[in-house]
Amino acid sequence: MNPRTAFFACLDRSPPALFEAALWIAAEHDASVQPLLILQDLTALQQQVSLGMPMLPADELGQPLLRRMNDLGFAQDDHTPLRPAAALLDKVLQRKRGQPLAMGLIALEMARRLDIPMVGVNFPGHFLLRVPGTDHLLDPCGGRRLYPNDCRELLHRQYGPKLKLQADHLHTAEPRAILQRLSRNLRQLHLSNDEPLAALVDAERVLELGSANAADYLARASLYQRLDCPSAERFDLEHALMLSDDPIQRLRLTERLGHLPPNSVVH
Repeated sequence: MNPRTAFFACLDRSPPALFEAALWIAAEHDASVQPLLILQDLTALQQQVSLGMPMLPADELGQPLLRRMNDLGFAQDDHTPLRPAAALLDKVLQRKRGQPLAMGLIALEMARRLDIPMVGVNFPGHFLLRVPGTDHLLDPCGGRRLYPNDCRELLHRQYGPKLKLQADHLHTAEPRAILQRLSRNLRQLHLSNDEPLAALVDAERVLELGSANAADYLARASLYQRLDCPSAERFDLEHALMLSDDPIQRLRLTERLGHLPPNSVVH
């Protein structure tokens, strides 16, 4: 079974195997990565985390779990520019440094193994966690509690004061949506580190996961442009045009399509 097939097989399980699926993404980029062995080795981390946890009801252990992971050295990667290693889970486990989403995926797996209720939240610009039923979110990088005003401040720091906090920013994210976000992160990280072929692997996965938007097709079109594949670029630009509601973007896409050679048709 190839990594992409194994990835989707994880999503088809009930419940979906979120963490294992993320490991298969890493295996797509590095043939030496063995997800099943990493899952076995994670038992040692689980024991380390468990030994330092307080005796509290399970629904009060979300923040202690994240603080315990921080005590063990797990933290947000502050390297500039950020590298793909900040989002590839095998590398994050080795380095104990990663993007908030990668930190969150490890925390969710630890929570699952320790029977601690916890879910992911695809908050704009910074992945967050929640213990169901609580009135706050948790930063996966250290465990800080975020109440609504904290979330507004975080949103403003990321995007400026014009973007208002909305209810859907705080919704629980399904596994497929979390993995699509991880794939988008990797697409951008590989591209910014001058690895267009690796970025293309991630761009294709984003689209295969479904519910892709105009920006996703446009991102893959730009990769095909860089790789000199005009027919594939045209295909994605046409899909971006169909999905776009922005009249200015639609005009630019139409102009860009006009500069591409027409697709050849064989009768």
